Amino acid sequence: MTQILAVHGWAGHAKQWTYWQHLMEQRQWPMQVVERGYGNSASLQPSWTDQAGPRVVIAHSLGLHLLPSPLLQDATAVVLLGCFSAFVPEGRKGRSTQTGLKRMRSALGTEGEGPMLERFFQRATQPLPLSACPPSPLLKAISAEGRQRLDDDLILLETCRTLPRGWPSKARVLVIQGEQDAVVQPSCHQQLLDQLGSQVERIHRGPDWGHALITTEVLTVVERWIESL
Repeated sequence: MTQILAVHGWAGHAKQWTYWQHLMEQRQWPMQVVERGYGNSASLQPSWTDQAGPRVVIAHSLGLHLLPSPLLQDATAVVLLGCFSAFVPEGRKGRSTQTGLKRMRSALGTEGEGPMLERFFQRATQPLPLSACPPSPLLKAISAEGRQRLDDDLILLETCRTLPRGWPSKARVLVIQGEQDAVVQPSCHQQLLDQLGSQVERIHRGPDWGHALITTEVLTVVERWIESL
């Protein structure tokens, strides 16, 4: 039996995967979803069952670094949607990225929090309109615990430098990237590929795709690849 475990990125939420989860389960592929708990939802970390068969992690963006290592290390296949090993690139662009992350941290808990999140969601959704993605619960309410997690994970974005602990070095890997990604620098996409090396089984780049890769088009690519496992 194919098991799927999906994890969203920074400022994401579990309901982003609702459509994917519905279609995966129609195929008899049970799909569990991580909830980091940024808004008022409680955090949730699912687990693998003992049943034999492929164990597929689908990670979006920072989600690769948010999954606990015991879950990640038991995966037999990994789908990386707009992921990175390091978010901050080298050189001047890296300094600019670090400055932006610090500004985002300083906006948390202030009247600038909402506008900061809206700007981030707009960048993540480009070139699609913001309405193309499910509305974020963070724009309605954020708990104190959720705000602390947002802050902690901005620090993680600034400090991550390599593949996360527990990376399954023998897993099959599908990498999906958007050439219109306005969040992750191209050099960081390439650095991930360089670190993965021959472990990458397939790379799919969408010329019109941005960073918000939890879409129906991407789902079709992912389903076909999982069928081959």
